Amino acid sequence: MAGLIRRNFDTDPEEVRPFEADKGELRLVNLDGGAVGRAVFQPGWQWSEHIKPLAGTDSCQSAHVGYVVSGRMKVVMDDGEEDEFGPGDFMVCPPGHDAWVVGDEPVVALDWQGFGDYAKRS
Repeated sequence: MAGLIRRNFDTDPEEVRPFEADKGELRLVNLDGGAVGRAVFQPGWQWSEHIKPLAGTDSCQSAHVGYVVSGRMKVVMDDGEEDEFGPGDFMVCPPGHDAWVVGDEPVVALDWQGFGDYAKRS
């Protein structure tokens, strides 16, 4: 067992991935169990506009297990199921969805499953 680990998304992420059109970024720390990410999605951000060009898929194919710290995000699954997530919400989102920021506050979200390959440039 490794003992205590402390990482800081602001000062020592292993990687920072900016989104298209300056609509946010993803900061990653890598642990033995996988990558943990903190994303900031700016107002006006939408997956199909700002990540799709990087992903090259019709919808987001990442599975997310995360927590929304602030802001509001709408998620619509390929099959039409939809929900809106806000501060304090735990989120499980399977592959096959679009998402966007609702309102004028940035969304800050933590994800410990789906951000390892998210917004990765080819």
